[in-house]
Amino acid sequence: MKRFIVFCCAFWVCAWGMSEPTFTTVFEGGEAGYHTYRIPSLLCTQKDTVLAIAEGRRTPADHAENDLVLKRSLDHGESWSDADVIAEVGRDCLNNPTLVQVVSSGRVLLMYQRYPRGKDEKRVVPGIESDDDNICRNFLMHSDDEGATWSVPREITKTTKRPTVVTSIASGPGNGIQLRRGKHKGRILIPFNQGPLDKKQIYAVYSDDDGATWAYGDVAPQGKDKGSVGEVQMVELADGTVMLNARSREGAKLRKAAVSQDGGQTWSNYKDVPALIEPQCNASFIRVGDPLDGETSRILYIGPDSQEARVNGAVWMSTDEGKSWPLKKSLMEGPFAYSSSTRLGDDTVGCLFETGEKRYHERIDIAKFTLKWLSGAETW
Repeated sequence: MKRFIVFCCAFWVCAWGMSEPTFTTVFEGGEAGYHTYRIPSLLCTQKDTVLAIAEGRRTPADHAENDLVLKRSLDHGESWSDADVIAEVGRDCLNNPTLVQVVSSGRVLLMYQRYPRGKDEKRVVPGIESDDDNICRNFLMHSDDEGATWSVPREITKTTKRPTVVTSIASGPGNGIQLRRGKHKGRILIPFNQGPLDKKQIYAVYSDDDGATWAYGDVAPQGKDKGSVGEVQMVELADGTVMLNARSREGAKLRKAAVSQDGGQTWSNYKDVPALIEPQCNASFIRVGDPLDGETSRILYIGPDSQEARVNGAVWMSTDEGKSWPLKKSLMEGPFAYSSSTRLGDDTVGCLFETGEKRYHERIDIAKFTLKWLSGAETW
């Protein structure tokens, strides 16, 4: 009788899609010799391989001889491979992993930055020359076999960083996108911010040849709302406009948004998004339903539901191309910080996020949830 009841419950959950989110630990502090894992990047490939990358740090500090560490999942995030260090440079520091896949070839691109030992965001100086030991540099790697192996890193600082004034640069962190519409169809966009630390600005780095060459666009200008910006993500809207969603720095603890009508080359003034509160933290911003595929338009914002601390992860959903955010649902209580999200091959969403029992940098978990759980909708 007990087995029958369990079977019936399992059938009901499967049939109606009402199951609650599931949580699995992917990276945990102390694993593979790293004190702390931070700054997640998550991608589900066209062949349904799930790639999770994070900074493996010797200490909790942002610049702690960080390496880039990868885990792969072949079952939609249920189980994970052992940790694989895919990029390291001795005592220098690697930061801000950002993943995107080239649709035409399936090639996975990974962009990140390198800081010389002892030179954090406050100490690097302007410049783009590769032999300068005091600058922040930008690198690109790729994989043609679902993340099993990776290319030698290629430096692309000169075409992705302004040569003067700018000190630090940071991709994402999280995800890039590839445009599907209009004049710039096929363009790959990687969201970026640039320092100095107290005057951060946001812009897009882009490629029109599947990642072979790169250029950068203009910074998004500040509007009437106070406060600067930080880590940023982007989505393509149904009319081909690109919308960015960025962390605030100073000013109101609200997300900042701007739009581009020319594929990320120029931007409108960024402004506060009153519905999307935050404690000043990186967050996820992704499209999970596209009218091009016959689906209802759905864009998700996933981040801390607090203006005081990095806690209480929640999911907001917009069905009108980011104009409003009427639906919000709690994902989990407790520590919740940086996150990166992807649509999984089984029509669920995966969110890789920093969390822990007491502090948000104890481990990195993946949450999986269905659209049915989020909104009650039957289909995408």
